[in-house]
Amino acid sequence: MKVTLRNPTREFEYDHGMSVQKLLNKLELNRESVLVIADGALVPGDVRLADDANVEIRSVISGGSVISGGSVISEAVEAGR
Repeated sequence: MKVTLRNPTREFEYDHGMSVQKLLNKLELNRESVLVIADGALVPGDVRLADDANVEIRSVISGGSVISGGSVISEAVEAGR
């Protein structure tokens, strides 16, 4: 399994697949602070990643934007976009 972390970019290789949560534990990453994308699809924490999966992990930040009337809309924004 090939794993790419973004911002800063780092790459890891594993001989076998594992659950998303186990991978994040190995990398000491918090599930709520990242997006996990396997073979082009966003995956939840309980999915088992295949031995030959290409996995990308992107940090997310929350932010907001002001709309007319002074209201604030919160939204998740991928870092690096």
